[in-house]
Formats: sequence, C-alpha cells, structure tokens
Amino acid sequence: MRQGGRLILRFSIFSRVGVSALIAVAILGASAVHVAARNGSKDWVVLENCRLITNPANDGDSFHVSVGAKEYLFRLYLVDAPETDGRNPGRLIEQGKYFGITVPQAIEVGQAAKEFIQEKLSQPFTVFTHMSDAMGQSRLERFYAFVETKEGDLGEQLVRNGLARSYGFKAAPPGVTSSRLEIEKLQQFEDEAKREKIGAWGANAERLNTHAQTPSAFSTFVADEKTQPRSAPAVSHGVLPVAKPAASITRSRPVETTGSHAKEKIPLGNIDINTATEKELTTVPGIGHVMAAHIIAARPFRSADDLKRVSGIGGKKYAQIRPYFQ
Repeated sequence: MRQGGRLILRFSIFSRVGVSALIAVAILGASAVHVAARNGSKDWVVLENCRLITNPANDGDSFHVSVGAKEYLFRLYLVDAPETDGRNPGRLIEQGKYFGITVPQAIEVGQAAKEFIQEKLSQPFTVFTHMSDAMGQSRLERFYAFVETKEGDLGEQLVRNGLARSYGFKAAPPGVTSSRLEIEKLQQFEDEAKREKIGAWGANAERLNTHAQTPSAFSTFVADEKTQPRSAPAVSHGVLPVAKPAASITRSRPVETTGSHAKEKIPLGNIDINTATEKELTTVPGIGHVMAAHIIAARPFRSADDLKRVSGIGGKKYAQIRPYFQ
C-alpha cells in the first residue's frame, strides 16, 4: 500500500512538471514571435486581400486591418495626416502651422483624410510590411507598412490630395534601395497639391474636400510571377501568421523631379533661421524632419550661431549645417 502511494506521488509530481514544462515552452514560443515582430523582418511580408476594420481609433495614416481571421494595426510609412481630435494639442498645433491653418481646421483635415482612406480601402488591398514596431497606444502592436490600393500607393494618394504631408518614419519602399526617391516623389505631390490649393492647402479657400483633378502615376508594387505573395492564414488572436516574403519586388519608376529640392544644390548662407519653414529646413543636408521640428521649437534665435543649443545638434552637425544659414 505504501509502495502504491509512492508510485501515485511520483506520477503526480511528474504530471505537474510535465504540464509546467509545456506551459513554459508555449510562453517561450509566444515571446519569440512577439520579439521577431518587434524587431522586424529584413524581407517584405506581403499580405493580400486585406480589409479595413471600422474602428473609432482609425485615422488618415493609421488603421485596423483584417487578413483572414487576424487583426492588424498598420501605420503608413513616410506620410502624416493631421489628428482627428484634440487629444494631442501640441501635435495639432505643429500640423496646423505646417499647412498654414488653425487647429480646428487641422482636425477637419484629419477627418477628411480618415474618410478618404475609408473610401480607398473599401475594396480589398495589399499591405507590404517588415513588421517593424510603429509604437502607439492600442492594445494591438502597430506596424509600419506601405499600402497599395487598385490605384497605387495610399500614402502618395493622401499627399497628392492635400490630406497628408511628406513626414514620418522613413523606409525604402519595396524594390527601391533608398527612401530618397520616394521622398522626392512625395514632395512633388505635396507641391502640386499646394499649388492647386486642395485639401489642407485649400482649407482657407473652402477647398478642403476638393480632390486632384489631374491623374497621377502612383507607385505600385509587383511580385515576381514565380513567387506570388499569399494571404495570411486564419489564426487565433494575438499570434502572428507566417507569411512568405515576395521575391524580386519591383516598384514603378518615381516621377521625375526638377531637382529643386536636391540638397546638394542648396546655396550657402541663404536660409533665415527664424523664418524658414520645415520644408526649407529639411533641404539642408543633415537636417531631417525631427531636427527641423527641434529648430522651430527653439526659436527665436539671435543668430544662426545659436543652433549649437538645439537638442541633437553637436559640434560636427553644427559645422555641417551652419554654412547654409544667414
């Protein structure tokens, strides 16, 4: 009887250890998936037949998407649409200043951008992502992505219609080795929207809801015929699907630019440190959107020599950019 008791005890201990081991393996596996997603993949993950999920948190550049049974939250690369409410007043002020409009007008533009993407994403679309973490406050981890509709790149469509600006996290699009070409193309679209006074650029002329009248060649992504991208399989909530990267992805040739924004052609000593717009500041080699925002926030300056006190500008950076300012 005592021997039987010992056997029962041993079996009970073994069962507990076995269950604990299985739980540990499951947790480790889930952690590995999460870390892989956060760090991002070197290859483009292509998700086809995506659908927009109606969600109050959606806006013009960040939205919930379903792929099969899986829900994702994506943030567009390289573009920024105004906020849709007043929960981030500092950002709204900066966005309004960029477009030359008031904060209430910026919110209206944000709402228009949200309605624009709802229309463009009403049909199935394709997402290209590295699964790179775009942060955010949602319960879902947010990832940066390029989104392609039947008309082409969604970010370009937003900018061309004056509903977003060329701004944000930079990445070379599929098939392109540098983000510079895409930034130049977005800048050209932004200049056209501003010249036509549409979207945010036309808010003061009651042209907020006026769209571009001339056709534009928006970029598209094409996968090699031998390796077509696949839709993500249906999986349980919270587990990332494994999608095959597309092979030999190519991108349509960017619109030719005149070179007016080429940084290497910017004359020295012509920029006023206190009045230059963010766009003008980012034409200076070594100044990106983040540093331009820091410079604008540090105004007024007694002279361009005060650039030394701007956050992020060290001795080498100062020596690089100072000659471009008056």
